[in-house]
Amino acid sequence: MKTTYLDVTQEQGKAFFMRQIKGPVVMLNLLKYKDIADYSTVPDIAPYRTISGAEAYQLYIDHTLPFLKEAGSEVLFWGKGGDFVIGPTDEHWDAVMLVKHASVERFMAFAQDPEYLKGAGHRTAALADSRLLPIEQLSELKTQ
Repeated sequence: MKTTYLDVTQEQGKAFFMRQIKGPVVMLNLLKYKDIADYSTVPDIAPYRTISGAEAYQLYIDHTLPFLKEAGSEVLFWGKGGDFVIGPTDEHWDAVMLVKHASVERFMAFAQDPEYLKGAGHRTAALADSRLLPIEQLSELKTQ
């Protein structure tokens, strides 16, 4: 069975924090939706009808955007994924998102906000697999 990744482990969270990224951090999200959203672990927020993983993820985004804005974060890019041009031929990602956070500390506060967490189950219901890669800006790229 193929390993999937939906939640941060304690070790990964610690390693991310220990990177000591200064200033803004951009999170690259790769998302693979379930065909049908699975609310079995969060029945209290389940919609009244069966919905797709993509629809459940939209519910997650609708819930999450106010918390992102409050934390000083912004969605820089939201787009449709697909197959890699360079990369594993057996991986396909339905959506790609870039979210800029003011700092690691602000991101961590957002991710632990109890009100945000009340709707995070939509993400769990929606996704079959995901990746989250923190990106730290380097100095300006020299083209010459």
